[in-house]
Amino acid sequence: MSELYGGIEAGGTKFVCAVGHGPHDLREVRFPTTTPQETIARAVDFFRAFPTLRAVGIGSFGPLEPRLDAPTYGHITTTPKPGWRGFDFVGAIRRGLGVPVAFDTDVNAAAWGEHRWGAAQDVRTFLYLTVGTGIGGGAVIAGSLHHGLGHPEMGHLLLPHDRQADPFPGTCPYHGDCWEGLASGPAIQSRWAAPADTLPADHPAWDLEARYLALGLVNLILAYAPQRIILGGGVMNQAHLYPRVRREVQTLLHGYLAHAELTASDFIVPPGLGAQAGVLGALALAMESDAGRS
Repeated sequence: MSELYGGIEAGGTKFVCAVGHGPHDLREVRFPTTTPQETIARAVDFFRAFPTLRAVGIGSFGPLEPRLDAPTYGHITTTPKPGWRGFDFVGAIRRGLGVPVAFDTDVNAAAWGEHRWGAAQDVRTFLYLTVGTGIGGGAVIAGSLHHGLGHPEMGHLLLPHDRQADPFPGTCPYHGDCWEGLASGPAIQSRWAAPADTLPADHPAWDLEARYLALGLVNLILAYAPQRIILGGGVMNQAHLYPRVRREVQTLLHGYLAHAELTASDFIVPPGLGAQAGVLGALALAMESDAGRS
């Protein structure tokens, strides 16, 4: 029986656990994120069915501590999700399975999956953004996942907010009208009193959404100089959003950057791995960490 790798995509509403070696042989299970004790027990039970499991990678909601030398490495930190603040995620999985565990944010994991198997295989510096229950971003810089003082929190960029045109105060419990507070799925639902996936393509919500997404992306383009931007998450299931966002980005850049790549249709793209980007990225983290120990 061949050795297997495990991946956990830990979201605020659901967990996805999988084993395999990549997109071609993935076996997965999904279940709701409840209390840490109940949720981790379900994950451990799934992985224990595979006795040749060699390592597990975790891509988790946050904020979290990804620095190996930090005393709270592997912990969820200041999340507002009840019961998870301060939880030792890595320690719980290690104790339950007795295998090495790699740990990063859900968006960094998704970026890593896209780099290995998806829409960023041909570039070395790119961004992965998810626009859904929240907004989060991961960065691969010169072929390596970006960390520094913790991890990037791109979803909390502070954007220009014209309160006359859009008096909506925002939904972020920390910052109100940051990027996430203005453009996440809950922000759309709260502003328009309807879930995003029920709004028709000609609804005024989408021009406003494209504007806010482009405002954030232009800041990131100027800061990181990415070769590609991947936009995933439930809000981006609206295919008509991609051309709108591309047009708004060009309008906001106003010709300042002369790179032809910025106007190409493959500069701002959907995830090549679709909804499996996160769990496959976690699997890739496990495989890479195991290779590093060999």
